[in-house]
Amino acid sequence: MACFAVAPVADMQKTLRITEIFYSLQGETRTSGLPTVFVRLTGCPLRCQYCDTAYAFSGGQLMSLEAILERVAGYRPRYVCVTGGEPLAQPNCIPLLKHLCDAGYQVSLETSGALDISAVDRRVSRVVDLKTPGSAELARNRYENIDELTANDQVKFVICSREDYDWAVAKLIQYRLDERAGEVLLSPSHGQVDARALAEWIVADNLPVRLQLQLHKILWNDEPGH
Repeated sequence: MACFAVAPVADMQKTLRITEIFYSLQGETRTSGLPTVFVRLTGCPLRCQYCDTAYAFSGGQLMSLEAILERVAGYRPRYVCVTGGEPLAQPNCIPLLKHLCDAGYQVSLETSGALDISAVDRRVSRVVDLKTPGSAELARNRYENIDELTANDQVKFVICSREDYDWAVAKLIQYRLDERAGEVLLSPSHGQVDARALAEWIVADNLPVRLQLQLHKILWNDEPGH
C-alpha cells in the first residue's frame, strides 16, 4: 500500500534493537480492532509491576532502519504501532517514526510517559501512559509531556485499584486531560481490577474517558506475536 519516501542513506543505515515485528489486530487505543503492524523495540528503564512484555527488556536483534521499513511494507498495512519496552529509550526511534509517517502509514507510539516526547513527529499519535501509584513507577512520570499533547495524542491510565482510579480522576481534572488530548483511556490492570467495576465507576462519575479493554488478551490470552 504505502511506499516509503526517499531518505538519506545515513538514516537508512541507522539501527535499532528489535524484539519482534508482527501483524495482528490492535488490542488497545482508539484504533482497537484494526489490523496493525507492531514494531516492538527492545529495552525499558521502567519495571511496572503489571508489565506483560518483560520478554522485551533484553535480547532482540539489531536491524537497520531500511530493513525495518521493508519488513513493515511487506504486510501492506494502513496502521503501524511502535511499542516496547519503551521505544523512546532508543534514540533512533525518532527517525523511525518520521519515516513511517513519510511512508503514508497512520502511526502510533506507545510510551511510558517517563521520557521526553517533544521530538516525536506530530503526525504520530503518541499514546502516553501516566503511571498510577499501583504501577510501582509513579515517580517516573514526566509531567512536562502534558504540555506537548495535542488532539492527535492519547493518554492512558492502567488502573490497579480504586485508589488508582481516584488518583487518575484527580489528574484528569488537574491537567484538563480531556481538553489536551484526543482520548483519555482507562484500562483495568489484568487480574487486579474487574473491568465491570471500572466501567461502573466511570459511568457513575460521568467521566469524559474511554474504557479500554485489552482485546489481545481476550482473543489470544496475550501470547507473544499477537
